[in-house]
Amino acid sequence: MTFKAAVIQAGAVPFDIEASLSKAEALIAQAGAQGCHLAVFPEAYISAYPKEQTYDISVGVRTQAGREEFRRYADSAIEIPSAETDRLGQAAAAAGLHLVMGVIERDVGTLYCTVVFFGPDGQLLGKHRKLMPTGAERLVWGFGDGSTLPTFDTEIGKLGAVICWENYMPMMRMAMYGQGINLYCAPTADDRDSWQATMKHIALEGRTFVFSSCQVLWEKDFPEDYAFNRTDPERIMMRGGSVILDPLGNVLAGPLFDEEGILVAEIDLDAVTRAKLDFDAAGHYARPDVFELRVNTTARAPVTYSKADG
Repeated sequence: MTFKAAVIQAGAVPFDIEASLSKAEALIAQAGAQGCHLAVFPEAYISAYPKEQTYDISVGVRTQAGREEFRRYADSAIEIPSAETDRLGQAAAAAGLHLVMGVIERDVGTLYCTVVFFGPDGQLLGKHRKLMPTGAERLVWGFGDGSTLPTFDTEIGKLGAVICWENYMPMMRMAMYGQGINLYCAPTADDRDSWQATMKHIALEGRTFVFSSCQVLWEKDFPEDYAFNRTDPERIMMRGGSVILDPLGNVLAGPLFDEEGILVAEIDLDAVTRAKLDFDAAGHYARPDVFELRVNTTARAPVTYSKADG
C-alpha cells in the first residue's frame, strides 16, 4: 500500500485557542488538498509550548506573578473530548485524513502534554499523555501513565506517537515496537541538530516510518507581557527541524529549519516488511529468554469512587 503523508511545521498562536485552531484547520485543509492521508503536528501545538517561561519558581518559592502565568497557560489548554477536539475531528474529516495533533490537555487542575488521534471520518480515536516531562516542563505538566500508550490499527498502518524526549526512553520505544507500530509519530520541541540522529536511529531500530514535527517560533509570536528575556522580535526561539524517514533511516523529506512549511512524502508500507528481513526489535532479534519488558497499562486514577449496594 502506498499513500502520501504530511508533517506540518508551524508555530501555534500562543495562549490563543481560537487562533491556533483556525490556523490548524487551514493547514489540515492544505495537507488534504495535496492528497495526504496522514498529517502530523508538533508537540503542544494547541495552544503553546511555553518556551523560556520560568513561572517565577525557585526552590521553596512561588510568586503571584508566576501563578498568573500558569493561570493563563491553563486557560489556553483544552479538555478531551471537547468542542475543540470536535473541530479538529471535523477538519480531519473534511480533509479525509488521519490527524495526529499535539495539545496541552487540562484535566481537573493539572495540565498534560498530550497527543490526540483522529480518523479520516473525524472520530477521536484516542490520546497519548507524555509519560515524562523533561526538565522544567515538570513545573507545569503532569505525568502520563501506561493507560495511554496506544497504537491504532488503521487502513494506512499501525499508528502511534512518542513525544519529544520520551524517544530517549529505550523501554518506551520497545513498548511501541511490541505493538507493531509502523507509522511512528514523534511530535517534539527539540530543534537541535542532534535530534536528526535520534530520529534516524528510531527508524532503523524500529524498522518503521518516522514522522517528526516541531514548531517554528519567533519572539514576536508571544504576547508582549509574556515573561522572558526579550532581545529581538525576530529572534527565533524554536527553529523546527521536522523530518520524515523510511524504515531504513533514509530521509524522505526535510529536515526543514527556520520557516513554516508542510513536508510531504510517499509512504510504501511494504518497505517495513522488507526492512525486517534482518532486524525486528520486538521479534526475531528480541531474545526474550534473556530480556523481558513488562508494561503496566492500568489507569492510575488518584481518586476512585464506589457506591454501596442499596
